[in-house]
Amino acid sequence: MIIQNDEPAKIATAVRIGRATRRIVWQNITLSLVVKAIVLILGAGGLASMWEAVFADVGVAMLAILNAVRIQNMKF
Repeated sequence: MIIQNDEPAKIATAVRIGRATRRIVWQNITLSLVVKAIVLILGAGGLASMWEAVFADVGVAMLAILNAVRIQNMKF
């Protein structure tokens, strides 16, 4: 981190942003793994086709992106 002005209080803000970002990243990882595991189990049982797996993968990616965009709307 580089402080470009004489406000060391910005370090606390950067730490809060980092913690919020880490929380959202873990949410995205957990959601992705859970959905992929469910689709894998359904596919192994013959209940999910390749197209459903593709849609699940793309859907998880879209949800992760939308979840990550929340960080821009947070007030720090």
